[in-house]
Amino acid sequence: MKSKGKNLPKEGLKGPEVCTDPTMLTTYAMGVNYFKDGPEVALKPDSEYPDWLFKIHLGPPKKLEELDPDSITYWRRLRKYNTWHRNKLKKGKKL
Repeated sequence: MKSKGKNLPKEGLKGPEVCTDPTMLTTYAMGVNYFKDGPEVALKPDSEYPDWLFKIHLGPPKKLEELDPDSITYWRRLRKYNTWHRNKLKKGKKL
């Protein structure tokens, strides 16, 4: 990697070490501890966490047709789609 200045290091920045040990990944929350020195945060049993945590939708967002028209998420998504559509139309206009 080339250096573009006198005071810059010639080596690139190194990312954090990636843990591949399956036992560590299943018992500790890797990367959550933001202190330089200290142990990783241990995972607690599922009974110690609130119920809503396990009900969070982690997949891709639902399509507009799948949402209930009486819900606030439906109207927020519709507003977002309309904004995207207007921006796309505005982008194609010539002066």
